[in-house]
Amino acid sequence: MTIEQMKSRLAAAYPDGDIEVIDMTGTSDHWQVAIASGAFRGLSRIESQRHVMRVFDPELKTGEVHALTIKTIIKN
Repeated sequence: MTIEQMKSRLAAAYPDGDIEVIDMTGTSDHWQVAIASGAFRGLSRIESQRHVMRVFDPELKTGEVHALTIKTIIKN
């Protein structure tokens, strides 16, 4: 995946989101994402991270996305 593809997928899932995506190794398979969204309101940290992981479920299963570091922030 590219940074643009990651951002596009996250923007579709979190339309109100402030999104940052970083390719951690330059190999397009180790990613760090930070998302501020109202969608995380009422969710625990683990629940909100799982919410984001579901966005990339197919790529995580195939290994296209090998590592995904997630920071979620509740947006007011």
